[in-house]
Amino acid sequence: MSGPTTRVLTVLELLQTHGQIGGAELAERLGVDRRTIRRYITVLEELGIPVMTEQGRYGGYRLVAGFKLPPMMFTDEETLAVSLGLLAARQLGLADAAPAIASVQAKLERVMPADLKKRVRGVSDTTRVILPRGEPSLDDRALQNLTVATEAMRSVGFTYHSPEHGGIDRSVDPYGLVFRQGRWYLTGFCHLRQAMRSFRLDRISHVHLLTATFQRPPDFDAADFLSESFLSWGRTHEVSLVLHTDRESASAVFGFHSSCAEGFEQREDGLLLTTQTDSFEWFSWWLAQLPFRFTILKPDGLKDALREHATRLLECCK
Repeated sequence: MSGPTTRVLTVLELLQTHGQIGGAELAERLGVDRRTIRRYITVLEELGIPVMTEQGRYGGYRLVAGFKLPPMMFTDEETLAVSLGLLAARQLGLADAAPAIASVQAKLERVMPADLKKRVRGVSDTTRVILPRGEPSLDDRALQNLTVATEAMRSVGFTYHSPEHGGIDRSVDPYGLVFRQGRWYLTGFCHLRQAMRSFRLDRISHVHLLTATFQRPPDFDAADFLSESFLSWGRTHEVSLVLHTDRESASAVFGFHSSCAEGFEQREDGLLLTTQTDSFEWFSWWLAQLPFRFTILKPDGLKDALREHATRLLECCK
């Protein structure tokens, strides 16, 4: 269970849902003792929430008859934003997301006027948000723990499982999290490598907070750093290719801003991309997902890897 403020709000939610509920049941649900429950009731009363206490064997706590929280008002634009946000959250690969999202939607609808509730349900019933799906997570609580650590600027430890090296223990200062093309990424300072690194969350397990703290660099943008790292991933093989598209279309795919677009050079037939990779197999998989044509200038090893990848894809169509 979360902190005291969350528990107090949970007590209010239970009172609104159940009408009357005993102190013992509240204590069991929240994982605290009955004396703590009485303190939470006092906090609600101090906030102006009228709570009635019924003594005796079948007693308990209930809200004064007729008490309701004021209706929650949204503009049409805000209603659409909330509804689409809940729809998108279902696609983000979060552990146990469905029950939590359903609970949030139920709480919002409980305090919405009827016409607003109808609009929210209408968006939910008629609109779909389909995001790319990544690989299953090795640690269902990795995202939640890393979010907490990033916000509190606490270092974390975890095991990172790479195809080349297997599981390696890492200690990292988490600077930010990014959801991109169906995957979650962590960006931060890796103490093992003594350098900035990006990590795929589906390759992370056993995340735990450490006692050490850190200071995030001012104006650090996790999305910009990740985009830059994609353009300079590895240092083994030089790669040169032409993307047959314009800068605007490329920026929509790569997510770069003006600060990290220097890897592209405008040419008559498109954009020249010069970068590096340590894996032709990974780079060919990445190229196959691009929504526009491209021409590989060098190296030949990348061309061979792309042909093999294309052959495997064609075999799936037989």
